[in-house]
Amino acid sequence: MSQQPAPFTYPDVGATAGEFPAGYDHFRLRRRIGSGRALFDQAAEQILAYGIQRGTGVFQHASTPTAQPGTELTVRLHLGPIGVTAPCRIVYVLDTPNRRGFAYGTLPGHPEIGEELFAVEYDPADDSVHGVIAAFSRPGAWYTRLGGPIVRLVQRWFAGRYIATLEPR
Repeated sequence: MSQQPAPFTYPDVGATAGEFPAGYDHFRLRRRIGSGRALFDQAAEQILAYGIQRGTGVFQHASTPTAQPGTELTVRLHLGPIGVTAPCRIVYVLDTPNRRGFAYGTLPGHPEIGEELFAVEYDPADDSVHGVIAAFSRPGAWYTRLGGPIVRLVQRWFAGRYIATLEPR
């Protein structure tokens, strides 16, 4: 007998691919990380191997070595001595000539409810490469409701750290 996967904690599965739904905090950060197709390819490979999560120290486990729809992914968020495990599932993978990445959605036990996109974009018009983090979310646990605006600030700070992992060293 096979066990059904845990359901997503929100009904708007896949909405980071288009218009974000009402009733959530919306966030988008797009920042230039450099130029060139080689950087784009390298950043895309890094994203799809969970390099953003690894590079910021939040990666805990994934059921596949690279991002695929249905992959179960667990991150562990730390704030000082306090840590919380956040289970997610990959909703979709982007794989176009100028845009690559993936989005994951929250599962039961995640402190937030919603979806987050991790991507890299290449603009052939000027050879620029941009890291992109986009999310819609709302509190899913008492402590994230209590944290209110501070939780949103932490999310935005993390988005900047995620993109920084893609920048050439």
